[in-house]
Amino acid sequence: MNALAATNRNFRHAARILGLDSKLEKSLLIPFREIKVECTIPKDDGTLVSYIGFRVQHDNSRGPMKGGIRYHPEVDPDEVNALAQLMTWKTAVADIPYGGAKGGIGCTPSELSKSELERLTRVFTQKIHDLIGVNMDVPAPDMGTNAQTMAWILDEYSKFHWSFTSCCDRKAHSKQSRQKSENMIPSFEITLSKILVDPWVGRLQLGVVSFMPQRLYSLNMEVNKRFDICYTDKVVSEFPAGRENAGNVRAKFIIEAANHPTDPEADEILSKKGVIILPDIYANSGGVTVSYFEWVQNIQGFMWDEEKVNKELHRYMTKAFHNIKNMCQTHNCNLRMGAFTLAVNRVARATVLRGWEA
Repeated sequence: MNALAATNRNFRHAARILGLDSKLEKSLLIPFREIKVECTIPKDDGTLVSYIGFRVQHDNSRGPMKGGIRYHPEVDPDEVNALAQLMTWKTAVADIPYGGAKGGIGCTPSELSKSELERLTRVFTQKIHDLIGVNMDVPAPDMGTNAQTMAWILDEYSKFHWSFTSCCDRKAHSKQSRQKSENMIPSFEITLSKILVDPWVGRLQLGVVSFMPQRLYSLNMEVNKRFDICYTDKVVSEFPAGRENAGNVRAKFIIEAANHPTDPEADEILSKKGVIILPDIYANSGGVTVSYFEWVQNIQGFMWDEEKVNKELHRYMTKAFHNIKNMCQTHNCNLRMGAFTLAVNRVARATVLRGWEA
């Protein structure tokens, strides 16, 4: 099952639990805007090459849309659509005033020189500059992009708009570009501290932490081996995913650090085995939460110290966990549906309050 089908399935399940109106359910599923552009650049040898870029803006009912831009050869509309939708639910779980978006270009960054990557980034920005910005859609780095990419976007965007410092996150000069990656680990520490000692969940032995850049694969591998593969090869695509290996999982607790790492079929198998899964839309929300902090600082022109960032991150992650737990108890559901019902309910309420049928 591809990422979009799996994400839609989880959404529909949450919508049924909440008893959403069918028309509202359909409205929440359809993206606000989908953008597809051709980016043609001269290579260093003088030849011309074209790449396809995407930006899907899923929902803006709770605030400006937010999501990364990835450079990867397998970027396609379905993947970008799924990730944009996940960002909508993730920001709602974290209760930060964002909607979801995602973008990408189908290319292989390792095969492009730095100057070629810069030209590609600038052309892509030229094509979408009037559809992004501090109050509309705030891009951030993702797979295959980094703070340098964001700096190129900022510079190109500044040629068209006078207010540009908050047009994207984690620029090369930004302290938050370092704090975002560093605060991913504290966010997991917060998650573990809340769950492993919470009497509602119980004290469990943590078997596997999925900190993979793509998907959750052979779950019965030794943790150290999985980390070695991650740091050496950057991906773990050689391992099968989904229901084929879910029955072999020995872990009693799984934290999804990647986006959509567990197929729904595998999810059902693991649930029947009594495995507790902390879903991606909560487990990796520390990253977008710190991005929100950077956005706030950029708007105010006032920078926080690292202590304040960590303190606020702890507060947001703790509050979100307790809200998920309350939804689980209210609807008698697992953590994934607790997170999804929390997110979908918040987005649905904002949509209705704004007058979606008008």
